[in-house]
Amino acid sequence: MAQRGISLDQDKLCCSICLDLLKDPVTIPCGHNYCMNCIKRHWDEEDQKKVHRCPQCRQEFIPRPSLVRNTMLADLVEELMKMGLESAPADHCYAGAEDVACDVCTGRKLKALKSCLQCVVSYCEQHLQPHYESPAFEKHKLIDPSKKLQENICTRHNEVMKIFCQTDHHCICYLCSMDEHKGHNTVSAAAERTERQKELGASRQKIQQRIQNREKDEKVLQLEVEAINRSADEAVRDSEKIFTDVIRLIEKRSSDVKQQIRSQQKSEASRVKELQKELEEEISELRRKEAELEQLSHTEDHTHFLLKYPLLSRLNDSIDLPSTHIGPLRYFEDVPAAVSEANIKLQDILNEEWIKISYTLTNIDVLLPQVEPKTRDEFLKYSQRLTLDPNTANTRLSISEENAKASNVIRTRTYSSHPDRFLNRSQVLSQESLTGRHYWEVEWSGSGAHVAVTYKDISRRGAESEFGFSDKSWALDCSFNGYQFRHNNIRTSLSGPQSSRVGVYLDHRAGILCFYSVSETMTLLHRVQTTFTQPLCAGLRTYSILSLRSSAEFCEPKDKC
Repeated sequence: MAQRGISLDQDKLCCSICLDLLKDPVTIPCGHNYCMNCIKRHWDEEDQKKVHRCPQCRQEFIPRPSLVRNTMLADLVEELMKMGLESAPADHCYAGAEDVACDVCTGRKLKALKSCLQCVVSYCEQHLQPHYESPAFEKHKLIDPSKKLQENICTRHNEVMKIFCQTDHHCICYLCSMDEHKGHNTVSAAAERTERQKELGASRQKIQQRIQNREKDEKVLQLEVEAINRSADEAVRDSEKIFTDVIRLIEKRSSDVKQQIRSQQKSEASRVKELQKELEEEISELRRKEAELEQLSHTEDHTHFLLKYPLLSRLNDSIDLPSTHIGPLRYFEDVPAAVSEANIKLQDILNEEWIKISYTLTNIDVLLPQVEPKTRDEFLKYSQRLTLDPNTANTRLSISEENAKASNVIRTRTYSSHPDRFLNRSQVLSQESLTGRHYWEVEWSGSGAHVAVTYKDISRRGAESEFGFSDKSWALDCSFNGYQFRHNNIRTSLSGPQSSRVGVYLDHRAGILCFYSVSETMTLLHRVQTTFTQPLCAGLRTYSILSLRSSAEFCEPKDKC
């Protein structure tokens, strides 16, 4: 009886938060007791709500109560520990949050050893003994501890479901078989399990076969990855060697230019010095020459001397230097201009060749095609914020400082002359060349706009320069009257929800181009399947009707429509 009393006291002296004996016990205003650290952590989590509750009775306290150690409870727990807790189960025998607890234990529950399908109860080792010792439990089915025992109970009749209805394909109790399942094909759950067990074997064989097939596919993909890495490493190594050769050639030409300049410098300086010597001999004989000529004869700045001497010599007709002409030296001034011209040509060549290189890079052969995105999140994986190229903007367009927005203007803008500028249409291209997979969005306003993709070498003047009027561009015409798609001067009317925002998805390698109306949802307006032979640029065109100004802007896609 004493031992039983100790057990009872132990249960009552447990913290309801940690389920262990109270440590530094405190009593809160409602009278419940907790470990000081347990209640502190609990209320710390509630600090943001500014209302603190008792975990047991849920009484609210405002403000947060101060905690004072309950000395009497602390002493009682200490005495209880001295009196015989050594024989209590170890902590690892008690059920934690992830364990199945014994349904019979009171107070702090032990871990369940088995669950009984007939009793629909889980038992610890002690409470399980009757199932092993009493003949009354011989036919009870014991299984590993399960938290899902209630799934075996009929929610309508609160009976164990031991019957399987083949008509409705789910488990029922015996009362269900005489009620709403009367007349259905029913068998015992055990018999149905036996049949399904046979099917399970066949299903396992199919799964095992699929696993083998997938493992083979995985090996193929691994070989593909290795081939890609090996080919990429070789390409990097070979490309670096080629570019190194190009850099060395440029450095050699730079050295050659420098050497020729120095050689010519030495030759010209020697010639000037000889002429200077002759002039000094003549000046020594003309002692009565004006002071300015005498000062010039002593200057160390040869260029200054050569620039000033002809002017000063003409002031005195008595000075005559037949067969001698001194003028401004321009030989070296022309060299940087020539080098600059070569630099521009080299940049043009490199830019043109880079387009070919970039196109080749994005069209390498891989084993598996990429799946076309379907959800908003999948599209946003390829999202890209594009910028406008002011050098391509027509003079009737104003480009924002961020190079994101193009707007119609009444007065034409003054732009520098550039071969890439559109001359007849209010159009502009993106600075970025597009290969691979991309998604971007355009916000338009006013009377209408064209959202397009185009090859960079599209004409800059005439009808063929307009987006959609040749085989070099694909354009979506957006206006309050609806949508139209145009390519190679073939116009197609489209239906779809009206929106001021348009989404564009491009898979260059797969030849897929899609236009979407973007509002609360993304709605496909038009899909193009073709073969792109060059890198593409995004294009914008705005137009005005009845003096209504229009604009179009590359905008940041929102996470949700």
